[in-house]
Amino acid sequence: MSKDAHIVFTPSGRRGDFPVGTPVLNAARSLGVDIDSVCGGRGICGRCQIQVGEGDFQKHKIVSSCNNMTAFSSVEERYASKKGMKEGRRLSCQALIEGDLLIDVPAESQVHKQVVRKRADVREIEINPPIRLHYVVVEEPDMHKPSGDLERLQAGLEAQWGLKNLHCDLRTLQTLQPILRKGQWQVTVAIENEKTIIAVWPGFKEKAYGIAVDLGSTTIAAHLCDLQTGEVTASSGIMNPQIRFGEDLMSRVSYVMMNPGGEKEMTAVVRESLDILIGVVAEEGQIDRSDILSMTFVGNPVMHHLLLGIDPVELGGAPFALTLNSSIHLYASELDLNISRDGRVYILPCIAGHVGADTAGVILSEGPHFQDEITLICDVGTNAEIVLGNRHRLLACSSPTGPAFEGAQISSGQRAAPGAIERIRIDPVTLEPRYRVIGCDLWSDEEGFAEQTKDFGVTGICGSGIIEAIGEMFLAGIIQTDGIIDGSLAERSPRVRSAGKTFDYVISESEPVITVTQTDVRAIQLAKAALYAGVKLLMEKLGVETVDRIQLAGAFGSHIDVKYAMVIGLIPDCDLARVQSAGNAAGTGARIALLNKKSRKEIEDVVHRVEKIETAVEPKFQEHFVNAMGMPHTTDEFVHLAGVVTLPPKKTGKSGGDGEDGGGRRRRRRVS
Repeated sequence: MSKDAHIVFTPSGRRGDFPVGTPVLNAARSLGVDIDSVCGGRGICGRCQIQVGEGDFQKHKIVSSCNNMTAFSSVEERYASKKGMKEGRRLSCQALIEGDLLIDVPAESQVHKQVVRKRADVREIEINPPIRLHYVVVEEPDMHKPSGDLERLQAGLEAQWGLKNLHCDLRTLQTLQPILRKGQWQVTVAIENEKTIIAVWPGFKEKAYGIAVDLGSTTIAAHLCDLQTGEVTASSGIMNPQIRFGEDLMSRVSYVMMNPGGEKEMTAVVRESLDILIGVVAEEGQIDRSDILSMTFVGNPVMHHLLLGIDPVELGGAPFALTLNSSIHLYASELDLNISRDGRVYILPCIAGHVGADTAGVILSEGPHFQDEITLICDVGTNAEIVLGNRHRLLACSSPTGPAFEGAQISSGQRAAPGAIERIRIDPVTLEPRYRVIGCDLWSDEEGFAEQTKDFGVTGICGSGIIEAIGEMFLAGIIQTDGIIDGSLAERSPRVRSAGKTFDYVISESEPVITVTQTDVRAIQLAKAALYAGVKLLMEKLGVETVDRIQLAGAFGSHIDVKYAMVIGLIPDCDLARVQSAGNAAGTGARIALLNKKSRKEIEDVVHRVEKIETAVEPKFQEHFVNAMGMPHTTDEFVHLAGVVTLPPKKTGKSGGDGEDGGGRRRRRRVS
């Protein structure tokens, strides 16, 4: 006489009573428990592994034992011998219930695996890709049952997976018959959104891949991801070849204006580079291009339009009209990208004007729309994108910071590479510097520095280095509040030297001589003032005087010391413990959209709620910009920062000032 057994699944806590002899996988599915399976319960994929809890579980009022489950089957033995299986694990599709059980579903066996992103305090990615693999056995053709191969494949998918009314693209259909016969009527099918068959392989196929791309104006980054697990199996980057048409976005728009058809040139070169990059990550990941089924893209509006082959001229002047700001779904072949025959592309939505899909990616990554705190997110690059707000209201703008933060337009500037100064400290008494360069862990005043750097030398200063250099020069009193290098200090140190009407500060006297010039300081002032003015404009529109949290995104934001970003006035005053690097948040947003289909609807909805502020037509932007030229700011107080570093007295003028801060108060001396 059969009886029911009580089954509890963890970590979900779902439970139910099932007849003895029920496969564990069937019990799990009937309760909605999250267990993965590609092979349809045939014991081939091994994704449905579970583990039985042993003992008396008072909380659940059951006594569980592996003896309450059928013995290891021959199918499980075969799988374990070929691919290995952890001790105590079972295949839930093969194990049958024989008594009460507490069954743990390990993370790697869950369909919606969760991957913690960057920091524990940031929300997790639920792995729920738009494209999933399904192994299916197809009924062979029979003269007495006239039916097409596609129809029998559809019938098999409905019977074995419950997938109905599936459509198949022509290009996939063109290869269907030889694949079915090669697989002896056993095939693996890739299905998009439970609606469309986009690829078929003979036999059992365990993995499919996608690529998330951050299409930047300077560099292009690509991440190859396993669509089933979310694992990044390869990453690579390449310089954007469009740089030869203009270093910043507006110069590229100008190129199109001055050269009819120029947009076609830029579209062609960026697509060629993308195809090369696909090959690089495919080779690094040791996969075939045909295994790549999906790609997602983020990028600023100009890059977005040029990728799509759209003339960006309208973005060159007010009202900065986009051709479209909604998301877009394409075939990869429409962009001349060589992946799977029916490979898909999803491009995240733009917001408006010069706030693009890269900003949408940042929002998706950092989730300010879930926060109660007022969060400021700055994606710092040649064009800074700024987002401010919380779950009640979000505002966004872009601000033209230019390439100075990346070392361009700086006299000794260079891109981040071995030999570039990336960290610097200046003694406030002697004004002597010490520094670290990329490629060496020692400071310049430590023994062994010369030996370790002899192969590449000290060649220049990169973006993070110039921020620290100017920050340290300000803290040491070399740079005044108005950004002028104080020439009177030449009497104290030969590091401060005359350059005609202005003065320079010498960091390294070896060849090549590395200096910070007055022009360099001005370039950074202009860049940081543009960003700060954008932030102040958003704060004013939102009606707040302070922010609770600051996230610095982008490659530049990932490498600068947030303290020095605040010292020079790149960002507003905030508790430094609440200022963090968000890494390549735009690229992470592209990854989320690649791996989670619900996130696409999420960001499409959020983008409609974002209020776009156009700095170019805001009358108060110029006022904010002028005030932001000061170090760290002409008028704003930096109370939090003053608790961490000793800010020098405010003084202006070529020869310095009276050492007062304008209100008769003298600040305390700097403490190292």
